[in-house]
Amino acid sequence: MQFGMGPNVSWMREELTDLGVKELLTPGDVDNAMEEAKQGTTLLVINSVCGCAAGNARPAVKVALESDKIPDKMFTVFAGQDKEATAKARDYFSEYPPSSPSFAFFKDGEIKAMIPRHRIEGRTAQEVADDLKMVFNAFCEEKKVVE
Repeated sequence: MQFGMGPNVSWMREELTDLGVKELLTPGDVDNAMEEAKQGTTLLVINSVCGCAAGNARPAVKVALESDKIPDKMFTVFAGQDKEATAKARDYFSEYPPSSPSFAFFKDGEIKAMIPRHRIEGRTAQEVADDLKMVFNAFCEEKKVVE
């Protein structure tokens, strides 16, 4: 632990960024990402340090990305760490109460699904991944195979 700086969460960030999920660190980053989200499908992961729930949420993303249908874009904000960015992100789905970890899914800029903490907590990464895959299958196009 780094004294005076809070817990070292870099590995929690990398668990998502290593999968190609882009970190949004500022409100401006969020606005830019949501502008991109106006076309295609977008998964927004609200990351968290919260023990078992976040510990299953991040691995669930990895499992879900093995699906034939995945979002065009993936972004993440880190609740409790990047507070301004997280607050800005929540403005885009303010009809849902704040929840972290959680997943917000958009198609052409419109929120289509929300998986809040209570659907993550107490469940396995595979069960959470199954929920994500259900959303991906409903809204995403099949991955193009490049030969």
